[in-house]
Amino acid sequence: MLSKKQIKFILNLTQRKYREASGCFVVEGPKSVLDLVAAGMELKECYTLKLLDELPPMVQIVINSSELKAMSSLTTPQNLIGVFKIPKMKEIALTGNVLALDGVRDPGNFGTIVRLCDWFGVKNLVCSLDSVDCFHPKVVQATMGSIARVNVTYVDLPLWLKKTPIPKIGTFMEADSVYQFQWPKDVVVVMGNEGQGISDEVRAELTGSISIPKYSTDSSVESLNVATATSVILSEYFRVTIGK
Repeated sequence: MLSKKQIKFILNLTQRKYREASGCFVVEGPKSVLDLVAAGMELKECYTLKLLDELPPMVQIVINSSELKAMSSLTTPQNLIGVFKIPKMKEIALTGNVLALDGVRDPGNFGTIVRLCDWFGVKNLVCSLDSVDCFHPKVVQATMGSIARVNVTYVDLPLWLKKTPIPKIGTFMEADSVYQFQWPKDVVVVMGNEGQGISDEVRAELTGSISIPKYSTDSSVESLNVATATSVILSEYFRVTIGK
């Protein structure tokens, strides 16, 4: 029988301040938990309706469906809740493509961008301090395990860009087309907030700008989703620079 304290601890991990204080984050669902374990994340404990052969017995705590419902943040609870240790941030390697996010706050967008980084081989994702926490449960869910393979770092983004010696390219609605841009091999690409785009403070530190041209003449679409735009830009960067 779980105590109210144990249940409260799991529920508190949905909040950033408790994740930072405890050094832990929570993941729901067998696939997500097993993907993170396979990728090398440290599983501290898990709460499950039945023991899984794929996990060591000593980290598994068998609970009943009522306890699972009480500690789950999902409308439809899954059969497994895992508590993982937050890994230490690694040094940012300024080679190849470094992606930076300026105030991206939607967990679904953020998680998809992490997954895109994993797909394209972008090892470093640099985020402004007001971006959503990469260990937010919805972010982790959306990454589908990729959070274990991408180095996500939070910095004072304008200051970090000021000190960064390689080209820093921002994405805007009005700028040179990404399809005509002369890509350098080593570059930081900055993606902006879903509503306001790139902040003035970050814009001041950029050395160039690009946009994704809109070819439709009768569409009422005003802009692309930031995750969709990221996929287009990363694809074009790697198409042009592969082999450089």
